[in-house]
Amino acid sequence: MVFYHNIDPVLLKIAGFEIRYYGLIIVLSLILAYFMLPYLAKKKKINLSKDKAENLLFYATLSGLIGARLFIVFIYYPSYYLSNPLEIFKIWKGGVSFHGALLFGIIAVYLFCKKHKLKFLEIMDLLIIPTALGFALGRIGNFLNGELYGRITTVPWAVKFSAAEGFRHPSQLYESAKNFLIFFTLLFLNKKKHKPGFLLAVFLIMYSVLRFFIEFVREPEIYIGFLTMGQVLNILMFIAGIYLLKKLN
Repeated sequence: MVFYHNIDPVLLKIAGFEIRYYGLIIVLSLILAYFMLPYLAKKKKINLSKDKAENLLFYATLSGLIGARLFIVFIYYPSYYLSNPLEIFKIWKGGVSFHGALLFGIIAVYLFCKKHKLKFLEIMDLLIIPTALGFALGRIGNFLNGELYGRITTVPWAVKFSAAEGFRHPSQLYESAKNFLIFFTLLFLNKKKHKPGFLLAVFLIMYSVLRFFIEFVREPEIYIGFLTMGQVLNILMFIAGIYLLKKLN
């Protein structure tokens, strides 16, 4: 049964100010991470106070947002943004990259751990769990926004997005399901004993492999040869995950 997407992404308008579902989902993700991180640290007997967890989330989120935007500007569409530099700052128009958010977020965590004398891989193993949950919820937000839809298809569950021709794969929901799978896998593995960095490696490998195949049904943005930009970045991500996994053995 085909679904016609007529969801208004704006929940409320108050005095010209919009409250969007996507924004609420981001806030919910941060709240969940705020409570999950100290809880997971306590379970693993890692010394991470609530104050440090709060500061860590703030810096990782801020750095992630900056990285997500910079990847769009300098990796995906450099010619457009260099010709229209003021557009770089108009993030409300859309345009963020998962890979940029992840890379800059990891860099921020590394610097934070170095400053506060925390073990980077231990902290990343904790943080990557609520991160996976946040990405899963975020893709639902993309679906509600009617953005990042898939390619034209005839599958029974196709969706007609108002901004796109034809019926499309709801690739946002595929990605959400993928991220939920990763989240629950990490939760399960977290109960076992493992070397610091193992969960991060599992995340990098699972995400890159699953996202690589989902790219075949996503509306492509940029091709590099016969691969999409997303697939190229996922190959690099997969290599990083395998490298980390081998370093742990």
